[in-house]
Amino acid sequence: MAVPRLLLTAVCLLGRGVPLASEGQTAQPTPFPGGSGASPSSPPSSTFPPSSSSSSSRTPGRTGAEEGRGGDGRDDDGARTEGFIPPADGTSGPSPTTRDPSPPLPPGSTGPPAGEASGPRPTPVTDVADLCVCDLLPGQCDVNCCCDSDCSADDFSVFSECSVSVVTGDSQFCSQKAAIYSMNFTAHPPQRIFKLVDQINPSIFCIHVTNYKSALSFITPEVPDENNFDSLIKQFGAFTLNTESDTVLTPKSDGPSATAKYEYGVPLQTADAFLSLPSPLVSTQCNDENPAGFLVNQAVKCSRRINVEKCGEIQALNMAFYSSPKILEVPNSRKKVVITVQSIVTQSLNHTLTRLSSGVLLEPEFTSVGALEVCTNVVLEAKYILTYSGAGEITNASVAFLLGIIRSTMVLIEQKFEIHFIQQNAKPVSFSGNPGYVVGLPVVAGFKPQKGSGIILSMNRYGQLTILQSTADQDCIAVEGIRTPVLFGYNMISGCKLKLTRAAECQVLVQKMKTILKGQNFPEFVASFGNSQTQSVLDWVPIHHLTPSEIGKDSCQIPVAFEIEVKWTKYGSLVNPQAKIVNVTASLILSSFPLAYSGNERMVQVSSSVIFIDVSAPAEAGYKAQPTIDAKLPFDFFFPFI
Repeated sequence: MAVPRLLLTAVCLLGRGVPLASEGQTAQPTPFPGGSGASPSSPPSSTFPPSSSSSSSRTPGRTGAEEGRGGDGRDDDGARTEGFIPPADGTSGPSPTTRDPSPPLPPGSTGPPAGEASGPRPTPVTDVADLCVCDLLPGQCDVNCCCDSDCSADDFSVFSECSVSVVTGDSQFCSQKAAIYSMNFTAHPPQRIFKLVDQINPSIFCIHVTNYKSALSFITPEVPDENNFDSLIKQFGAFTLNTESDTVLTPKSDGPSATAKYEYGVPLQTADAFLSLPSPLVSTQCNDENPAGFLVNQAVKCSRRINVEKCGEIQALNMAFYSSPKILEVPNSRKKVVITVQSIVTQSLNHTLTRLSSGVLLEPEFTSVGALEVCTNVVLEAKYILTYSGAGEITNASVAFLLGIIRSTMVLIEQKFEIHFIQQNAKPVSFSGNPGYVVGLPVVAGFKPQKGSGIILSMNRYGQLTILQSTADQDCIAVEGIRTPVLFGYNMISGCKLKLTRAAECQVLVQKMKTILKGQNFPEFVASFGNSQTQSVLDWVPIHHLTPSEIGKDSCQIPVAFEIEVKWTKYGSLVNPQAKIVNVTASLILSSFPLAYSGNERMVQVSSSVIFIDVSAPAEAGYKAQPTIDAKLPFDFFFPFI
């Protein structure tokens, strides 16, 4: 009897450190020892529902330590542990066991005790009746997965086989549970067959009983919390901070931090460097290494010495040099903002401007125009508009170009660069003067809907007060809706031609011409100053309309002209006078045409104009009054003569 005890002790020692399927590990289907058929000790096969004698009930909550006990199914105290009981309705197979979550492990523990889970992690499923490695669709039946509890009898009718036929535990134990799945295609409809059997390992070195329960599970790592943080720091070492001299400023590969943003004056980063805005430094020569700062609006001019014959090789003359960089949304970010080309305007040798319809990038090209050798498509101006958010992020970027032609005789050219920042979703209000109007800026105009309310303005400052804009074909009907803004101090006139036909209807034509001349919404008030506030109604001048008198009822009075007269005066000090509008008059001029027009087509000239009149009173010359002598002599001044 001594030899069996020594052999049992040796086998028990060999059983240490042999884990079963645990967290992160699933049991693999394996054949029976000695063949693919059932073992001699296996019960007879049965279809659902099987009898209770062919399988045993299982106590919920068993862990891998309990599943690794001897093949006789008894606990250490000799009690019988019952196995799985299939459902009695025969509609589903083994269902997963629901286990209550267990509390986290205490600090310093090397593994979960028997019957306990690893804190917040899901409880390991090691019961072979619950393991189902082919169940990949939650809440749905996986085809040919016979262990899927979501499959019904209708689903089994389309199965061709069981993709996983056997699920077993650790084969090193002398006895272990095995779940066997198969299909009975002779039944109608086809049925799934499930068996839970005891597998016997005939090896003399099999593990009968293990007394080291922690070896049946992987070591659960400790989750850092307020109780074990100090011990983990001592175990794995503390962190250290590098000195400033060891720090290398490199872009972060994982993207910006939560607080990354641009701040005022910080250079705008691009994919490879910084967004440069050429500017003069010591001299007037352009320096291309000047970085553009965040929220720093700039407008600079500089000169550049070039060789016209090699203009195509100079990057600073090419549009791509200014539009190709991609600005980082925030510093050290992976998100990039592409600079879009907003507009391209070309300037000829006689300074005629032409706006191109397409935004295709053009390259400088050396060519000959008659007897002149010139370089075309040279960047003379570049204007950036950058949109930013309140969080310090660049959200949009655009650039507008002015391209010109330079002669071979020109050694120096002047370039102009601008950059402006606009906040996203903001409604910037631009004044036309502060306080007086500035020549060339649009006249501010709006509406006053009712008494006691302020002035309502259009958000398009160039569309508040407009006149008809001339076009090349001079067709009045075709130019409807095409307007040009009224700029302070600029006298303008435009016109078109109206074709009168026999089929023209008077009332329709009159209303049409009023809309063409005055626009859709002609304003009611004009701001006295360039910075007049909408709530200060007294700073606004009403527009006076001159109503023409009717000539006769037998004729059609068609509007043929619209004139706007703006009277302004110089306000304030003579040293710094401010322009103030004091009166605005709008006149609609009519022309009479007979109602029964029977002649051929007739062309009528239509015009629209605006004129600014300076009504400032000249300064009157003034003179100081002659001083009066008020001399008082002492009473004895002429003593002793008088």
